[in-house]
Amino acid sequence: MAGAFAGKVALVTGASSGIGWELAKQLAGEGATVGVVARRVEPLNELVSQITAAKGRALAVPADVGQREQIEATFARVRAELGPIDLVIANAGVGRPTLLDPVNMGDVEDTFRINLMGVIYTVSAAIPEMLARKSGHLVAVSSLASYRGLPAESAYCASKAAVNIYMDGLRMHLRGTGVRTTTICPGFIKTPMTATNKFHMPQLMEADYAARKMIRAIRAGKKVYNFPRGLHFLIKLSRWLPDSVMIRVMGDYDSEAKQAVADRQK
Repeated sequence: MAGAFAGKVALVTGASSGIGWELAKQLAGEGATVGVVARRVEPLNELVSQITAAKGRALAVPADVGQREQIEATFARVRAELGPIDLVIANAGVGRPTLLDPVNMGDVEDTFRINLMGVIYTVSAAIPEMLARKSGHLVAVSSLASYRGLPAESAYCASKAAVNIYMDGLRMHLRGTGVRTTTICPGFIKTPMTATNKFHMPQLMEADYAARKMIRAIRAGKKVYNFPRGLHFLIKLSRWLPDSVMIRVMGDYDSEAKQAVADRQK
């Protein structure tokens, strides 16, 4: 069924599962032609098959958002095969614990490469064409975790906080150009990335529900969209709490994080 995005070309990164998968399907359902980007080829092809079966149109482009050359080549291919890009959603991200002894430096570097530089490479590849056309919409998927440093999540929280600041500056820099930006900060969403979490995740959302909320915010042209509201309030409140309270709330997450990394390395 055609909707607000009918006739538009959208590009979604991190589309091989979770939020990106749902965003791409729902945009296609509203009439957008969608370029879906991720590192894993088979899930992308399956997503395109599902969109096509529902009378939509999509193109799978395997790429690593942390590699600038690959992202620039991705945009060139999407433009060549689908046309000028109207909407870019930089959604790709990773969530890996930050350990202390030993420091898992490879994971820390990878977190910043994908979560921060992946966003910068993605939106930067879209800007020149959008400026020339004086239209377009750049969306970055951040996190409510960007508003508070958490034990054993230093790299993840910092990478998402950097995304927020980058998008804030970009929004003001683009003022008057016809190019809009939206930063989306969701709470916990049921995806493969959160499936390994053993701690309580308050107000955990299904991916399809979260994608609907995000698309509604994009359609409305919101500058920043934080949800769910209750968890956003608690995160803001937590900034005023003593460190000792946050450490107690997080419980044994540091040891759980070590175990999660060990399991992944087996």
